Amino acid sequence: MHGRNEVLDIPFPLQPVEIKARNHGIILAVGFLILLPIGVLIARYTRTFNPHWFWSHASIQLVLSGPVIFYGWAQGYQVARQLELQNLNDPHQKIGIALLALYVTQLLLGAFVHFVKLPRLFRGHRAPWNYLHVALGLAILGLAAYQVHYGFTIEWEFALQGLHTVTPRAMHAWLALVIVFWVLYFLGMGLLPRQYKQEAAARQRARTDRSYGKDDTMEMHP
Repeated sequence: MHGRNEVLDIPFPLQPVEIKARNHGIILAVGFLILLPIGVLIARYTRTFNPHWFWSHASIQLVLSGPVIFYGWAQGYQVARQLELQNLNDPHQKIGIALLALYVTQLLLGAFVHFVKLPRLFRGHRAPWNYLHVALGLAILGLAAYQVHYGFTIEWEFALQGLHTVTPRAMHAWLALVIVFWVLYFLGMGLLPRQYKQEAAARQRARTDRSYGKDDTMEMHP
């Protein structure tokens, strides 16, 4: 963020509320555009090579990302209170509340997918909520990218009256993070044949176990 004194044409420092707003934006950009995407990519790239991939995925999405996201959201709430913008008519605030709710829902859904096993109901195939977990996760990242862009390009100017402007480097970083994630994610889709092959083998083992009277607890993960 940068600005200049219109009379003396010299830079002047950020105001306290601007500092808090800047921190809010940076922290949530880290949470939603760096940490959560890393967790998604770990799941996409390691699930066919590491049987314990889930715990790395869950640790990043909850243990690392959670405190960052909640702290960044709290910073935004404090900025809204300080600027008396708590009427919830602002799109940025509405999307922020929706993102937080979706993030918590996604965490609960991920825990349900992993810990609640219904193999006999779906015969070893994925349950519908497995697909929902994947779709919701990608939707959250897409909405978060839009929210960060909106905050940098519109909300900063609207809420803080354009005292300082957002440095172009912030937008370049935003664009780079978005492009890198989606490129890596779609490249990771190339591992799907290997994943499907492993899952087919797991279903075959489950059928064999059932024929010998063994308990079948195999379930597909997203």
